[in-house]
Amino acid sequence: MRRQVWLVRHPPVARAWAHRCYGQSDPPLSRAGGAMLAGLAEQLAALGPQRVVHSGWRRTAGLARRVAQLAGCEVQVDSAWSERHFGTWEGQGWHAIWRETGDAMDRMMTDPHGFRPGGGETTAELAERAWAAFDTLPEGDSIVVTHGGPIAALLARAAGTGLESLVHFIPAAGSTSLVQTS
Repeated sequence: MRRQVWLVRHPPVARAWAHRCYGQSDPPLSRAGGAMLAGLAEQLAALGPQRVVHSGWRRTAGLARRVAQLAGCEVQVDSAWSERHFGTWEGQGWHAIWRETGDAMDRMMTDPHGFRPGGGETTAELAERAWAAFDTLPEGDSIVVTHGGPIAALLARAAGTGLESLVHFIPAAGSTSLVQTS
């Protein structure tokens, strides 16, 4: 089964959220992120996707709907493409989390099967959810507007690396990565 999947990380979020853990929180896009939508949507629609999927969070929804409209294809919401659930860390600043927990953040990579940041999802659970979502996409060309965590999990799997390396695969906001299967 041939699949081309363009994984798109949502555009940048509002400046007030820039240095905060926002996982499954739902911050709006920044002005720059909003300004990025039109051009990015046109570029993505020109790829000719058969479907556009997004996580359901507002930072993914606007871009996904615009791409689907321009490409004349369906748009689907699938919460399996959501960012990691960070539990009690949600909404806190990364520096505050560091001050409170020390190097506990490192355990997301050093203990991907056991550590639950803020009591939320393990790295392995995030990766398994992203892999399952990818594996259920139908044959053909898809665009998935999602988040850094799911994209990193898929890119690490495509590269054949372990979960400990996920942090090296987190894409920039508004960037696109292609994963193909045959």
